[in-house]
Amino acid sequence: MGSTMEPPGGGYLHLGAVTSPVGTARVLQLAFGCATFSLVAHRGGFAGVQGTFCMAAWGFCFALSGLVVACEVTRLHGCLRLSWGNFTAAFAMLAALLSATAAVLYPLYFARLQCPPEPAGCAARDFRLAASVFAGLLFLAYAAEVALTRARPGQVASYMATMSGLLKIVQAFVACIIFGALVQDSGYRRYAATQWCVAVYSLCFLATVAVVALSVLGHTGGPGGPFEHAVAVYTFLAVLLYLSAAVIWPVFCFDPKYGEPRRPPDCPRGRCAWDSQLVVAAFTYVNLLLYVADLAYSQRIRFVPAP
Repeated sequence: MGSTMEPPGGGYLHLGAVTSPVGTARVLQLAFGCATFSLVAHRGGFAGVQGTFCMAAWGFCFALSGLVVACEVTRLHGCLRLSWGNFTAAFAMLAALLSATAAVLYPLYFARLQCPPEPAGCAARDFRLAASVFAGLLFLAYAAEVALTRARPGQVASYMATMSGLLKIVQAFVACIIFGALVQDSGYRRYAATQWCVAVYSLCFLATVAVVALSVLGHTGGPGGPFEHAVAVYTFLAVLLYLSAAVIWPVFCFDPKYGEPRRPPDCPRGRCAWDSQLVVAAFTYVNLLLYVADLAYSQRIRFVPAP
């Protein structure tokens, strides 16, 4: 006789959450993430803004990955008031960007083939090199999840799993890089035109974050509904706004009439307004291209929301 205590849906734990291809990628994320920041914290070491960012990125990704795996295995995500598919797709893309940045910054600033002076010695070098390898593997694990969960045309999927949804995460991430350069004494307050550019970056960033938040909270509605039309209109306006910033910012920062066309000789590296202005200009064009691609995809692909 079967047990009357067995739930009608089967076992309490969903083991398929860790044995499926996506589940395997998430388990590898936990393993590689734990190995990376453990190696750095134990002997590899970190310092400065770059090291702190890397450790914060790895810790954040590990914590959220653990939460995702725990909710998938225990089926607790069904009790959360959010769209789980949108949440996991958005987090996987964000984690891929964070881990990619950390995988570049940590070896660039800390990993060397030569042994550092004592007391760190060659042991610290070996730990840093090993941490760099695991940081690269961690990025590949998150990139694999993004590739496995990305929506294909005609497929039932969450909005954040579509190319348009994934581009929203990249746009917000690039905007954060722009803001980071702006706070490094970029001199944007000198002209009303450059202040307009900062307003463009801020407005588009807030609107993009709002789109992501509404998607994660499950307020997207059906295909062809108000949400999809509003996002398409916003993306078109964002293209126009970023186009204006892409013209105005370089003129008022690098034209001889308003700024410096070349890097000043007395400008210290890492603390130079010209360097910050160059970073803002470069990533303004990056985000402009991302919004143009987003607009093109939003016209070609219609998502079918997952039940």
